[in-house]
Amino acid sequence: MNPGRGARSLGERAARSGVPPAAGEDWDAPFPQTAAAPAAAPPPPPDVRDLPAPPPVVRRADGRGRHCWVHDPPGAPGVWPGLLVEWRQTDEGWHGRVAFTVAGRAGSVLMEAWLPAASLEQR
Repeated sequence: MNPGRGARSLGERAARSGVPPAAGEDWDAPFPQTAAAPAAAPPPPPDVRDLPAPPPVVRRADGRGRHCWVHDPPGAPGVWPGLLVEWRQTDEGWHGRVAFTVAGRAGSVLMEAWLPAASLEQR
């Protein structure tokens, strides 16, 4: 056994299994160390001046969300209760940022997404 450890080494356990090592294989030899490949330098971050301006966001004057029905969000077909948090207008039309729950395998899952206005219905 290895000093300071209460369990047998992998080599000791393999030897006791009754399966002989393959030709040229030594179960008690230290694990070979391989040289790690040099990490590539990450690309520089984009210049903020080159990024497109974000779409304008419209919030309610009172800052509160509004209850809505979310129809067929991606990956969760059906109608789900949600809370509309804010609106924005893009080239494709109006989108709402909604928080909603869908049924998962282990219970409800909270999701948040920007969805087209056509998939949202006022409650």
